[in-house]
Amino acid sequence: MKIYTKTGDAGDTGLFGGGRVPKDDPRVEAYGEVDELNAVLGMARSVEPMPRIDEVLVPIQRDLFSVGALLATPDLEKMHNHLAKANIDQQRIKGLEHAIDECERELEPLKAFIIPGGSRKGAALHVARTVCRRAERRVVRLQREVEIPSLVVIYLNRLSDLLFMLGRVANVRTGAGEVTW
Repeated sequence: MKIYTKTGDAGDTGLFGGGRVPKDDPRVEAYGEVDELNAVLGMARSVEPMPRIDEVLVPIQRDLFSVGALLATPDLEKMHNHLAKANIDQQRIKGLEHAIDECERELEPLKAFIIPGGSRKGAALHVARTVCRRAERRVVRLQREVEIPSLVVIYLNRLSDLLFMLGRVANVRTGAGEVTW
């Protein structure tokens, strides 16, 4: 099978379960942003490897593949099946919250806005946080048009908080510190 199919040359793309939509359809925008987030997390893992942080990111990347598949599926029943298969549920949200709590134990309390940057790892995680927020906005926009399980938005919201905290932890661990606004 060749990587190029030429089926999208007219500016449309196929969805899971059938149907075609324009490549700028809100559904495509939403899963495209989630795909970009996944790629940015892969880049963040590749710079300044930090085992504990990277171990947290790998299952998140797997989750994001499932979220992308869910968003690319117009059939509501199949969408819920993707969510169940991905194990994105209240327990997974609590897992993200637990990881945030672990980060907080390692950090000074937040007293000011943090200017993104610091170490390469910290800066990459701050970029990932902003891409996550953009993905969240696209999913919220899509949710106004079609039914999307609310756990997807909750997951992305919690994930952006975690990425902020991981960026801070990476900067502390590398000695880069933080610059406040």
